[in-house]
Amino acid sequence: MLELFHGPTAAFKDLAMQLVAALSDEALSATGETLTLLTATSGDTGAAAVRAFAGAERIKLIVLHPLDRVSPVQRKQMTTVEADNVLNLAVRGDFDDCQRLVKGLLAEESLREQGRLSSVNSINWGRLAGQIPYYVSATAQLGQAATFVVPTGNFGDAFAGIAAKKMGLPAAGFVAAVNQNDALARAINDGVYARHPAVESGSVSMDVQAPSNFERLVYEASGRDADATRAVFETFAREGSVTLSPDLLAALRAEVSAVSVDEATTKAEIAHAHAAWGRIVCPHTAVALAAARRLDRNGAPIVALSTAHPSKFGAFVSDVLGFEPEPAPVIGALGDRPEQLTVIENTPEAALAAVKGSRRRADAHPLATLAQRSPVERLMAALIPSA
Repeated sequence: MLELFHGPTAAFKDLAMQLVAALSDEALSATGETLTLLTATSGDTGAAAVRAFAGAERIKLIVLHPLDRVSPVQRKQMTTVEADNVLNLAVRGDFDDCQRLVKGLLAEESLREQGRLSSVNSINWGRLAGQIPYYVSATAQLGQAATFVVPTGNFGDAFAGIAAKKMGLPAAGFVAAVNQNDALARAINDGVYARHPAVESGSVSMDVQAPSNFERLVYEASGRDADATRAVFETFAREGSVTLSPDLLAALRAEVSAVSVDEATTKAEIAHAHAAWGRIVCPHTAVALAAARRLDRNGAPIVALSTAHPSKFGAFVSDVLGFEPEPAPVIGALGDRPEQLTVIENTPEAALAAVKGSRRRADAHPLATLAQRSPVERLMAALIPSA
């Protein structure tokens, strides 16, 4: 198991988010600009973003999470942080709805006119870049190529591993382990990418039925054919389903395999991990372990990514083991602090009104031409593209 949850919010998202925050702050300080960041979250991304960006002088962070569909700990990690530059919006819908609203806001002309606008979801390449190193580190520690089993919702963490392999990392393979929200697994295994409403599960951060980074995977698998990729996702957006061509499907399977793990198996895996190894694992890690134990090693080690501390999902773990895990220090420190959030309807109009009502206006300095920019400014252009 590759433990990735030892950051300030006890989830793997901290590793890349802390990097992106530091780079963004440095870049904005160099140019004198301001930035509004929008992010959709199924729990961990929002918490990590709030912790990383809270108090930033030049950044306004707006987080959309699905109302009553994140764990209580995840919600509190977002809503108890006292920072004037953070707005928490609870959307009456699921994560896919939040993600759709963010993508719409990023394309909103009236917001783009007010200054830089970007996202810290894994659609931001900086997030994936910050996740590549731990695949390299794990492989170096093992001294040989491994198969990585990645519990995934939006497919960003898994795609970071694939990117590492394309950069030269020796890897035996990648397995995307998903929960009962299995659109990605059905696409890889059956060749049909179809949208269904997300079903609430114990592994709430993986309750995703339209993973953004699947588009990146299709683009790579198609030989970076932009027209072919666009056709796939325009059909998906229009009809809610698209059948993948045999050549594309074969290319996708060469990059990654996929396994779906249902709720009963997730609970059984939590019980098995505790009985067999004395380990208490979160439901997302349990999904990865269940998928990993199905695999034939073929002489290569199998690494299951452990993405969150179990106490972030204490009630679910308690239902299985009969006791709640000892809280991580950062979770125990939450206490009973008051929460701040705004509930909005699942409509573009409601999201836009909320964002416009909170966005700080500042005079943005005009950007220099690319040739005139400093290295820091060019870095910002790469990590924070103008939406």
